[in-house]
Amino acid sequence: MHISTQTKNIFFRYIIILLLALALLSACSIEIGTIQSSDDHGLLKVHFIDTGQSDSIFIKSPSGKTMLIDAGNNGDGDTVINYIKRQGVSKIDFIVGTHPHADHLGGMADVIEFFDIGKILMPKITTNTKTFENVLLAVKNKGLTITSARGGMTFSLDDDVKINIFAPNSSSYESLNNYSIVLKLIYENTSFLFTGDAERTSEEEMLQNKNYDLCADVLKVAHHGSSTSTTKEFLSAVSAKYAIICVGQDNPYGHPHRETLDNLFDHGIEVYTTAENGNIIITSDGEELKLRRVR
Repeated sequence: MHISTQTKNIFFRYIIILLLALALLSACSIEIGTIQSSDDHGLLKVHFIDTGQSDSIFIKSPSGKTMLIDAGNNGDGDTVINYIKRQGVSKIDFIVGTHPHADHLGGMADVIEFFDIGKILMPKITTNTKTFENVLLAVKNKGLTITSARGGMTFSLDDDVKINIFAPNSSSYESLNNYSIVLKLIYENTSFLFTGDAERTSEEEMLQNKNYDLCADVLKVAHHGSSTSTTKEFLSAVSAKYAIICVGQDNPYGHPHRETLDNLFDHGIEVYTTAENGNIIITSDGEELKLRRVR
């Protein structure tokens, strides 16, 4: 069959346009699920910020109330600050420092110094590290105080956004990780469970407390996917649809561990890591969740 020169030119132009479109798409956000409107009205947004081998999670409620859970490692302050600034935010209503390890509090002093801060929650445990001292100094310099968080506490981030704290449940742990604040965020019919670095000891305490409803749509996997956490029993109680692991690429700890990934897969949970996906944003309208990845 003879194909005219004009037809060939049109075909080649089509191929070039298609390749350019694909290149542009690869540089943009990749949407998983139904594409949503950019209008934030009535939406809860949870941002798992890619800070490498550390945790930092920023939350914005439907009415614009804000919460930051951890602030990355030492040197991550600017990354966290700039990310939050891009969300059009000048005040953080709640800051949660899950526990006093540098990969969770590293950038916290910078964040406290930069933004207008409402309330600060941390577990009742101290260390003598420079990172922790910097946080305390930043709190003091701003004339703020720290509220000691413990299992059983509740508060509201917004009219329709409730927070239940499930851990820590003891005042004497061998591992600092078990002092991690574990909290559940509930927005209408959707929920998120944030676990810091809580290990098996803390998980068992939460499982034993009959007043705790651990079931959540999204689980922030504890301790960067280490096998010290995320037992089968705990996963059965949470019954999550999505699991997010905040972890660095090619980290020296081998996180996430194969045992943890196997447990997650065995429970049929979709797993996303910041190492592979960059910043992960989950949006809720109170009924449905939309997840997208932004490099």
